[in-house]
Amino acid sequence: MTVALIWAQGNDRAIGRDNTIPWRVPEDARHFRDLTRGHRVVMGRATWDSLPERFRPLPDRVNVVLTTDRTWSSTGAVVAHDLRDALDTDVGPDDTVMVMGGSQIYDAALAFADMLHVTEIDVDVDGADAHAPEIDPERWVATHAGVWQVSSSGLRFRFLEYRLRSDGSTPASTTS
Repeated sequence: MTVALIWAQGNDRAIGRDNTIPWRVPEDARHFRDLTRGHRVVMGRATWDSLPERFRPLPDRVNVVLTTDRTWSSTGAVVAHDLRDALDTDVGPDDTVMVMGGSQIYDAALAFADMLHVTEIDVDVDGADAHAPEIDPERWVATHAGVWQVSSSGLRFRFLEYRLRSDGSTPASTTS
């Protein structure tokens, strides 16, 4: 199984404010859609709730929602109650899991990840209350660093990809 984390971050690793994404970069939304389509996406309940209803569940993906509420359910969501269950949910032949937030889920899933897809947005977010995890250069190596582009919204952005270093660093196993 491949576990990839995917997020967009502003300056200072900001990913959210008041359970919303505090910028608009349509090119990143397309990039997210292209990378996650056909895969299992794992998100926390707050991230699910932050998606506009017309986009829930995210189409062409198996939507796994991590929640501690054992009574919660929602149409189109596969419910998991701990991260290991969310990552190991057997929902089809695809063995790629894309973790899409929020910040607590990223922090916990980083130990299981093989790959990181990060979009850097050149924007300061006043009052940011959610942040991406720090990327440890001892564990991760950038395998792709795209050039800075200007979004149709006017913000600068670039796409980066990280993989585990091949010098013996390995992800935590998701199997017993």
